[in-house]
Amino acid sequence: MSQARARKPDKPGRILIIDDQEENIHLLEKILVNAGYEEVASTTNAVAANDLQRQFKPDLVLLDVHMNGKDGFQVLEEIVSQGDGSEQIPVLMITADDSANVKRRALALGAKDFLSKPFDSAEVLLRIRNLLETHFLYRKLRRQNTELERKVSERTTELEQSQLEVLDRLAAAVEFRDDDTGNHTKRVAQVSVMLGEAIGLESATLELIGRAAPLHDIGKVGIPDNILLKAGPLTGEEFEIMKTHTVIGARMLSKGRSELVRFSQRVARSHHEWWDGSGYPDRVSGLSIPLEARIVAAADFLDALTHDRPYRPAWGIEETLAEVKRRSGSHFDPTVASALLGIDWKASSVLIA
Repeated sequence: MSQARARKPDKPGRILIIDDQEENIHLLEKILVNAGYEEVASTTNAVAANDLQRQFKPDLVLLDVHMNGKDGFQVLEEIVSQGDGSEQIPVLMITADDSANVKRRALALGAKDFLSKPFDSAEVLLRIRNLLETHFLYRKLRRQNTELERKVSERTTELEQSQLEVLDRLAAAVEFRDDDTGNHTKRVAQVSVMLGEAIGLESATLELIGRAAPLHDIGKVGIPDNILLKAGPLTGEEFEIMKTHTVIGARMLSKGRSELVRFSQRVARSHHEWWDGSGYPDRVSGLSIPLEARIVAAADFLDALTHDRPYRPAWGIEETLAEVKRRSGSHFDPTVASALLGIDWKASSVLIA
């Protein structure tokens, strides 16, 4: 095996020659070195070719078709199989057999071009130059595409984060209208995550629930103050207006591109649906209600009852849990209700204002 020169080559490109005839290798090396290609390695041992390829990491392989021990087709298959799927090493087949069957088979296996024996120096250099130029151009384009994808991803993430920040602040502003502390949305998020953990949801889904839950009542921005802040019971007409906050919230979050915004839209629209189908706005039931909305519905109910509202004082935790149990299977998903009832709320600080 001839080793690659250490100094910087006149022409870029690491070239590996695999041929069981020493005279062919010597001739090709002479042509290449005279033309300025100095990072050249070679072997007459087809069996050892793949190990040499992995060590040398060539940009181009010159491969003889007919060799002893292992023919060029077998070596070609091994070279192609080692590719990472994104960048394939170009292989230039060397052959004195110019039959159509040989060329078709080599091309089918992944060869890029052919060199005929006996060698013509000008043809050798022209074919090598064309393959290397194409290879390096493809590599450059891949790097540019990777960098462009990275920048687009970063920009997309920045835009999504800024959008979510605006939504979070809007949700907080809405919450301050009927909750002086503004902590209701935070507590609902915490309880929702606890419920998700209790029913065995994976961490990625738990994160989505924690981020989406604070946006469940974002549609209240469209509800008049005289209804939202009313100290007494709502009239039938007022309650119908109050119910529209689900549709308003879903509309505000519609057409979102990120999974989180779409997740939040489902929560905003469906967190007042009931397991038995008597909720609103769509009167869907059971498993037709998105799981994240079923979880937030229970968390919202628990927090709302255990804290003062303009129209009623807070309930005690035991009384609230009893009501959740009573509504299991009608208002609430039985699995979610069971998870909620299984948590030791007396020992938890989540419901503290």
